[in-house]
Amino acid sequence: MSEQNDLVGINEIASMANVSRQAVTNWRSRFHDFPSPVVELAAGPVFKTTQIRSWLRRRKIPMARVISLINLKGGVAKTTTTVALAETLASQFGKRVLVIDLDPQTNATTILLGEKKWKKINEKGWTLATLFKDALDPDNKSFDLKKSLQKGVSDVQGATTVDLLPSSLDLIDVQDKLASAPTGQFYSVTPIDLLRLAVKPILDDYDIVLIDCPPNLGIITLNGLRISEGYIIPTVPDVLSTYGIPQIVTRVGNFSKEVGEDIEPIGIVITKYQEASTIHVNVSRDLRRRGDPPVFETVVRQANQIAASAEFQTERRTIKQKYGYGDLATRYIDLARELIDRLDMEQ
Repeated sequence: MSEQNDLVGINEIASMANVSRQAVTNWRSRFHDFPSPVVELAAGPVFKTTQIRSWLRRRKIPMARVISLINLKGGVAKTTTTVALAETLASQFGKRVLVIDLDPQTNATTILLGEKKWKKINEKGWTLATLFKDALDPDNKSFDLKKSLQKGVSDVQGATTVDLLPSSLDLIDVQDKLASAPTGQFYSVTPIDLLRLAVKPILDDYDIVLIDCPPNLGIITLNGLRISEGYIIPTVPDVLSTYGIPQIVTRVGNFSKEVGEDIEPIGIVITKYQEASTIHVNVSRDLRRRGDPPVFETVVRQANQIAASAEFQTERRTIKQKYGYGDLATRYIDLARELIDRLDMEQ
């Protein structure tokens, strides 16, 4: 092998690790043991291939883990679960978390930002609605990722590493029009790739990305699934809330095959559980017995504090102050730990 073949640049490293060029740049600044370049050329640094390969094997580089949360029925604590997981992963496990709010109801956005700040950025067009509107008028694009990305949004102490790409009520009108959006020159852009192309530069800045999807399997939800390695189904253990689960699994499975990417069911999270309810007990048992998708061991019980936690506060509060001093906060911590284990991430 020639000496030249023993050398690689940033682009080659990105290809070796199956990540973006920006991710490699981030590794150089984040990890002190990243190999030093053999030489700095005008085109960029050059490294020894053997050192890079050794480093990649040794570090087992943590890539951003992207998970969608979805249920076809509303009122199942999907958004609450998304936000609680984000805040718990950040405050209790030190994870860098990005919440992508694709739900036109904007609940995750207002919980994390507060309604006052949301109105300001919505008026300026700094939401994901602008991204999808641009697809309808590609000659007049105005989506600005840097301005739309809201950093350190949570009101929970220690959760300063939670960032947000906010939603807007305007998504309601946009979704129906996306099917007829222009596909770009040489069909280079399709309606399901809009989010993927927009957030690609920043995904590797995070340990985990949680996507709050609308309660449907439309184009905006498919945008979220397109960048996800898996999905979680929060559900109340009753007949109406669980009725659509087989449809979700089938449709996502078909979509996964269509785009040629694995999108696996991470599991079902039982929410708003009432031990005194025979229906809740029986449905929960049936879901566990069925085992496909698997059910998280942690169960989130019904609690008044869940509703109170949706109110954003200007002053920082602990995770227990937000979710109550009963066992609710503990259950979210257990759920986050279980998710980390299922993703085989370091705690």
